[in-house]
Amino acid sequence: MGKKRMYKSNDRKVCGVCGGLAEYFGIDPTIVRLVYAILAITYGSGLLLYIIAAIIMEDRPDYTGRA
Repeated sequence: MGKKRMYKSNDRKVCGVCGGLAEYFGIDPTIVRLVYAILAITYGSGLLLYIIAAIIMEDRPDYTGRA
C-alpha cells in the first residue's frame, strides 16, 4: 500500500497550499481557503504559516506550471 503524501494543488490561487490541504483531507478547497482567511485575519500568524508551508510542501509530480 502506498503512502499518502501531501502536495501543493494544481488548482492554485496563490501557491496551492490550501488546495493541497483540501485534496489531502478530501474536502472542498473553498472551505479550506475561507477558514484560512478567517484565521489569518483574526490571529495574524497564519500568513507566516502559509509561507512556511508553501516553501516546505512539494509540487505534485504531474504539475507543469501555469499555462
